[in-house]
Amino acid sequence: MKAYFLSIAAGLLVGVVYSLLGVRSPAPPMIALVGLLGILLGEQIVPLASRFVTRNNVAQFVMTECRDHVLGRLPGDADKHDA
Repeated sequence: MKAYFLSIAAGLLVGVVYSLLGVRSPAPPMIALVGLLGILLGEQIVPLASRFVTRNNVAQFVMTECRDHVLGRLPGDADKHDA
């Protein structure tokens, strides 16, 4: 959870600096976020397709490796990954 607070704090700080300098962010925020989501999901297409071809457990892959890569560590997951 600390990483999320640090991330939002850094974003707010940059936003304040941009405002003080009178400039706008370099990209429309929603477009940038959608693009980033596309990159993260696109990285999972090849591993997911190979799971379908080899008939491995696709649901297990989506719930573990894929979820961890796309969403990162979620609050409450620390004890699962620290081992």
